[in-house]
Amino acid sequence: MHDPFHRPVFTPAITYRDPLAVLDWLQRAFGFTRSMLITDADGHFGHAEMRCGEGVLMVGGAWADFTASPASVEGKNTQSVHVLLTQDLDAHCAHARASGAVIVQEPTDQFWGDRSYRARDPEGHVWTFSQVVRRVSREEAERESGLRIEGW
Repeated sequence: MHDPFHRPVFTPAITYRDPLAVLDWLQRAFGFTRSMLITDADGHFGHAEMRCGEGVLMVGGAWADFTASPASVEGKNTQSVHVLLTQDLDAHCAHARASGAVIVQEPTDQFWGDRSYRARDPEGHVWTFSQVVRRVSREEAERESGLRIEGW
């Protein structure tokens, strides 16, 4: 059974203009599951949470003057959520595209051993989805990228 009080150390909270509408979209396009929805006596949205594996995502409306959907600020993102999948990244991308996500980076193998893609949701949030496809050492990653990496 789901424990509503279990939370990861970090939990992103994303702001939407129409948070109720996006809950269904996130479930359909990205496979997230709704784990909490709080509404008032009139059915107005208050707060929602969704899960993907062990991850939790808080979904909210523009509840304060310092919160905004990218749709309200010319599509700019000041954050991005990275979701680690355990399998079928390319199928996930195809499903997200078929569900209306705009793919801004096609699935690509990365020098650090992940395969990843990026998708924009209906309000402009850009999501990164990745899957580990090979294990690489720091030295291999440095050699492949030409970068110096600390803390691998």
